Amino acid sequence: MRIMKPPSVRRVLRTLCVGVIGVKLTSDTLHAHDRLPENEDAASLPAEMRYAIVRGFARLLLAIFYRRLEIYGLERVPRRGPLVVAANHHNALVDPMLLIATMPRRLSPLAKAPLFAHPLIAPFLWLSHAIPVYRRGESAGDVARNEAMFSAASAGLRAGGAILIFPEGVSQPEPMLLPLRTGIARLTLDALAATPGLGVTVLPVGLIYHRPADFRTGRGIVVVGEPVEFGDLVDREAGATAVHQLTDRVAAALRALIVEARDRQTLRVLEVAHDVWQGDTGEAPAPERLAWMREAVRRWNTLAPDLRDRADRLRHELERYDKDAAELRGASHSSSSRGYALRDGLLMALGLPLAILGVVIHGIGYRATAMTVRAARPEPDTSATYQLAAGLVLFPLSWALEAAALDWASGRSAVWLFAALLIPTGFFALTWRDRLQRFPREARSWAGLVTRGRLDERLVARRQWLRDELTALARLTSASDGGAEPAR
Repeated sequence: MRIMKPPSVRRVLRTLCVGVIGVKLTSDTLHAHDRLPENEDAASLPAEMRYAIVRGFARLLLAIFYRRLEIYGLERVPRRGPLVVAANHHNALVDPMLLIATMPRRLSPLAKAPLFAHPLIAPFLWLSHAIPVYRRGESAGDVARNEAMFSAASAGLRAGGAILIFPEGVSQPEPMLLPLRTGIARLTLDALAATPGLGVTVLPVGLIYHRPADFRTGRGIVVVGEPVEFGDLVDREAGATAVHQLTDRVAAALRALIVEARDRQTLRVLEVAHDVWQGDTGEAPAPERLAWMREAVRRWNTLAPDLRDRADRLRHELERYDKDAAELRGASHSSSSRGYALRDGLLMALGLPLAILGVVIHGIGYRATAMTVRAARPEPDTSATYQLAAGLVLFPLSWALEAAALDWASGRSAVWLFAALLIPTGFFALTWRDRLQRFPREARSWAGLVTRGRLDERLVARRQWLRDELTALARLTSASDGGAEPAR
C-alpha cells in the first residue's frame, strides 16, 4: 500500500526540483509497502522527461490539497506491454491527475477535445501525451475526427503503451457508476483485431473520495483490481456482442472496487457504520473497509419491508453520532497521552512566526482563489479542479506582485529573501492551519478527561447501542437472504 502524506519541506523541494529537471520522483514522495519499479518501456528521453514534469507536479498538488491518499494493488499493474486502465470518474480533472501521480506506468489519458484549447489545461495534456476525444456537438466533423482518436490509441497499444480511459464518459459527483460507453471495448478489441496475439491488459481502478472538494480535509483511495478477462471474446465473429459483453465486464469489475451509494452523505454514513462495527480493533485496510460497505449496501437494498423503519432509525442515529463524535474525535489519543494538546500547542507556538509570515505571503493568493471559485459556482465534482486551476494562476500572480512591491520598496535583496522564504513559510502556514483546526477539539477532549477522568460515557453507550443494532440487523438480513454475517 502506498500512502501520500502532507509533504515535508524536503519533499516539497525535491518534488519541485523533479518538476523542473524532469527526473523521476523517488519513493520519498509516495511511501510504499508494496513498491513497484517504474515502467521500463522503451520511450524517448524527452517523452519521459515531459511526463516526469506532469507526474511531479501532480504529486505535489495532490499532496498539498488532500490530507491523505491511499493506494492499493499496484503490484497488479504490469510493468510493460499494452495496457488499458479503466477508472470511475467522480472528480473531474483530479481523477487523471491522481492516476498519473500514483500509477507506475506512463499513461496516455483520453481527454475531451475542447480541453486541448484551454490555455491552462492544454500544456499538461500535451506533456502527458493525452489523446483528444471528439464527441457529437463539440466541433465540425467531430465523429470523423474521432476515428483518428481510435487509431492513435490503438497505435499506442500496439507499441506497448498504456492508455487511461474513464469509460463513463463524463464526471459526476455522486458515488454511483454511470452506464459505461462502449469505447473502451471497441478500442481494446480493435487493437487485438489489428494485431492478433497482442496481449492487451484491461485493468480496472476504483477511485473513492471523502469530501473531495475540501482543502486539507479531503481524502482519496485508489484500488487497483484484477485484470478483466476477455480472451473468450477475441475470436468471436459477432463484434457488437463482444463489445457489449466486454463493456459489461469492465462495469462489473469497477463495481467490485468502489462503493455505490445514492449520495456522498450515504457514503459517509457507511464509513461511520463500519467504524462502529469495527470497534477498537484499529483501522482496517481500505479494501476490507470497502468490501464491508459494499455488503452493507447490498443488504440495505434487499431489506424486508418490516425492517425499513428500523434501518432508517439506525441511519439517523449514525448521523447524530458522527456529528457529536466529531467534538471528541481526539479523545482516544488524549486518553493515552494527556499532554498531547499541550505538546501540540507548544509546537504551534514555536512555528507561529513562520506561519504568520506564510499567511502574509500566501494569504492574497489563497483568498483570491477562494473568491474566484466561489464566484464560479462549480458543480460538486469540478470544485477541486477549479480550486487547483485557479490556484495555479493566482498564487504565482500574487507572488509576482508581492515581489515587485518589495523590489520597489526595499530593493533586490528583499526579493531574494522573499523567494527563499516562499516554500518554508508556505509549509509552516499549511501545517499550522492543520494543527489549529485540530487543537480546539483535542484540547476540549483533553480537558474533559482531566475533569472527568474518563471518556464521555454517553457517547460510549451510544456507540455500543449502534454496534448492537448493526449486529442485530446483520443477523436478520443474513437469515433472510441466506448469507453470512459480515466479519469484523
